[in-house]
Amino acid sequence: MSTDLRARPNVPTKQPSEKDTTANVEPDTPKAAPLERQPSIQQRATQSLTSTVANLANLLPTGTLLAFQLLMPVFTQNGTCDSATGTMTFILLTILAFSCFLASFTDSVKGTDEQVYYGFVTSKGLWLFDCPDPSSKGLTPAKLSEKKFQRGLRDWAHAILSVLVFGAVALRDKNVVQCFYPMPRKETQEVLNILPIGIGIICSLCFTVFPTTRHGIGYPVTPGK
Repeated sequence: MSTDLRARPNVPTKQPSEKDTTANVEPDTPKAAPLERQPSIQQRATQSLTSTVANLANLLPTGTLLAFQLLMPVFTQNGTCDSATGTMTFILLTILAFSCFLASFTDSVKGTDEQVYYGFVTSKGLWLFDCPDPSSKGLTPAKLSEKKFQRGLRDWAHAILSVLVFGAVALRDKNVVQCFYPMPRKETQEVLNILPIGIGIICSLCFTVFPTTRHGIGYPVTPGK
């Protein structure tokens, strides 16, 4: 018995059109931006404390701070000190620290000519060094010997705190650190990182609890002073 095999007709396949292909392609979805690594609590605390130390620089005399910022790169040769520049840098830091200490015992007073005169506070009152004839400016001995112009325990405390603040600012300066500690050990580096922050926090609390009322050399004079 013979079986006729019929060939299956070839059905033309439909080629997908460009329109269909485009329709089937899913639109590109925007990729999520990579998540940035958030700073840890310790890093944020360190940044906050570092800014606190930087803000304490405002408590230093303007001239002393400006001299420090201008002369440190020159004296330290941008942190590459030798025996000579290291000694000169140490002497400069000592002079600037002493100027911060001395400026804490200065105050100002305004005369009848609306000029501001500066002097040192003593146990008996304000001693003016830029006014040869205070009486002619309305600055009588009774006025200059008022209690607010007399040196007290708070002045000594502010003088010591000012030196500590200056030390904290100096220890945060990379030129100073590289000059005296070019290759610090691990323990030394930890002290250099922690000590300025500790000094800054303590001094900040002390200046907040016992604010200064002096407007001496290098400090702004408030209206009506």
